[in-house]
Amino acid sequence: MTTIVTSPSTTAASQRFALVALVAGAIMIGCSPIFVRLSEVGLLTTAFWRVALAMVPLLIWSGATSGREEARERPITMRDRLELAVPGFMLAGDLVAWHISLHMTSVANATLLANMAPIFVTLGGWLLFRTRISTVFLVGLALSLAGVMILKGGFGALGGGDTRGDGLAIIAAMFYAGYMLSLSRLRSRFSTLTTMLWTTASAGVFILPLALFFETGFFPQTLFAWAILLGLAWMTHASGQGLIIYALAWLPPAFSSLTLLIQPVIAAILAWVVLGEQIGAMQAVGGIIVLIGILVARRG
Repeated sequence: MTTIVTSPSTTAASQRFALVALVAGAIMIGCSPIFVRLSEVGLLTTAFWRVALAMVPLLIWSGATSGREEARERPITMRDRLELAVPGFMLAGDLVAWHISLHMTSVANATLLANMAPIFVTLGGWLLFRTRISTVFLVGLALSLAGVMILKGGFGALGGGDTRGDGLAIIAAMFYAGYMLSLSRLRSRFSTLTTMLWTTASAGVFILPLALFFETGFFPQTLFAWAILLGLAWMTHASGQGLIIYALAWLPPAFSSLTLLIQPVIAAILAWVVLGEQIGAMQAVGGIIVLIGILVARRG
């Protein structure tokens, strides 16, 4: 009888592929703000189509698995539906705040500050679940806050439209932290597919009335407009997140946090190439300090 084992070379190959998937996913997500800026429909409408069109590949995935994942779960009750809608509400708040911030401040600032979510995840865990906060985390938090001040040019530079946009990006990070915290309480009970379907669909339900009430021109009028929305939904929202989730199965979380470095850099480069946004020395230094603070805080 022949025994088949997984060789170290097979594991190494899988980790190399996971690294490629991690970088590719981070690059795809880094393209997200460019799609939002180029969208021909309103900011809230763009956020709605982002999650609505992302449902297409999720439903295809559901059909391909023929409900095998859901069959292993207990029946979903009304209370379960309400609990699964909580991360959907948080995701809706994150997308709405971040999409608006992208039109009030630079792409680099909005993307960088939105990546402060891990800090708020830790603070939220301490407030809600009494998770211990280490000294290393507090050092990372202080570094990030100092970096934000340098990013804005010091206290004297506070005020104006850019600061409001930066504030909305930080609010988006808070909503995303709520999204992650609420998901962490559900993932032990529901499959990845079930969680993604319910949260994505409920996010669309929360965003839709806002888009219809505050904006006009709900349906895109050109093929270019549809292409931008499809790229946002399928490339950045579905594929980008999917690749990173796959990579997390093979790579250590601490190493995977390097995606925090990749996403703002890709967004800043694309904003410079596509939108002509320049990055000053002060902004670069502040951004680097914020990223270092985020990585230190995650390690703590």
